[in-house]
Amino acid sequence: MNRRVLSLAVAWPVTRATMLWLLVHDSVPLLGRGSVAREVWRLYFHWFGVLSRGAFPAHDTLWQYPPGAGAVLLAPGLLPGLTYFQAFVVLTLAADALIALALVRAGTRPGRSLRGAALWVGALPLLLHLPLARYDVQVTAFAVIALLTLPRSPRAGGVFAVLGGLVKVWPALVLLGVERGRATRSAWTWAAGAGVLAFGILAGLFDNPLAFLRQQGGRGIQIESLGGTALSLATHAGWSGRSRYRYGAVELVGPHVSAVATACLALTAIAFGLLVLWRVRARRWTESTPYDTALCAVLLFTVTSRVISPQYMVWLLGLAAVCLTSRHTVQRPVAALVVAASAVSAVAYPALYREVVGCTWTGCALMLLRNGLLAAAAALSLVRLWRSTRLPAADAAPVTGPRPASARLPHRAPVPH
Repeated sequence: MNRRVLSLAVAWPVTRATMLWLLVHDSVPLLGRGSVAREVWRLYFHWFGVLSRGAFPAHDTLWQYPPGAGAVLLAPGLLPGLTYFQAFVVLTLAADALIALALVRAGTRPGRSLRGAALWVGALPLLLHLPLARYDVQVTAFAVIALLTLPRSPRAGGVFAVLGGLVKVWPALVLLGVERGRATRSAWTWAAGAGVLAFGILAGLFDNPLAFLRQQGGRGIQIESLGGTALSLATHAGWSGRSRYRYGAVELVGPHVSAVATACLALTAIAFGLLVLWRVRARRWTESTPYDTALCAVLLFTVTSRVISPQYMVWLLGLAAVCLTSRHTVQRPVAALVVAASAVSAVAYPALYREVVGCTWTGCALMLLRNGLLAAAAALSLVRLWRSTRLPAADAAPVTGPRPASARLPHRAPVPH
């Protein structure tokens, strides 16, 4: 066990140094021509200036995040002597290290596994330098810590989950798998209380805390989403739409786009309904059920979304890693699909993003493969979660009629000859 921990302790700085090297050479064409790092030093830094004056960017169509995101984007200003970009990367690496340490700590407990820590340390670099230039690692840290805290303290787990939800919504989904009864009441009650308190503080400190809702409502179909893949393929069958930069992403505009967007929203509603139905009918919980449910829920909401940005893979890798800390998880093949989708995602962005934006056959094939892997992972995850929480057949269908005579006879030992 100590040898495995030592291997991870060596692998983390080596892989992260490689990611930093890629970030420094971000201007190389295959690394995005500077587009990856630009998100931080231009957009995030601009928002930092607005937030520093006590207001959210209310009239900025690119501001689509809950109010908790403001605290994360202001945090680099707390590190003196560094530029905003440098401080942001330092804090991202700190959050990354915190996730790795939490997974190692969970994996070294009796009956647990270090596979989760190995997945996080080894698979995150598949996304190249992208994780270092987005705040999704920080968001994932909230979700990972919430899940790993839930078994010992549902209250603390609920607080971490809702704080993450105030930063980027989806971490609140990790509470869906908490076992019914006292644990659910405790986690959800503390989450609600902490959420109201934190939102109240943010609303008191900053103007326009709900401005993000208006921008989210106006979003269309991002070219990397499942609906975007269908429309991109449709261009080769005569569809007259085109790609355009809107709301901070490349979206598809043209005939029938609104219908596709509506279909995506309907699929999201269906996914939520399936999760509610699962929770109502679930009868058996293991230590891994909350972990497995979190991965399943985020996968379902990701594949049905109008937007599947490449940084979303950071979320899925973090949740898959938490699942693998438990030897009881049923999500191992799902985790493998997520890792494969992450590798393909890095080829699509930043390496061959022009092909994706141009809806070429190469770009369509990449997105069809990436989104196909995610869709397969979501479906498999739901099926395995559903089966794992059903009662065994013997318990689910007890015998109600008279017992057979053979069952009523006392057992007799064989007579020796």
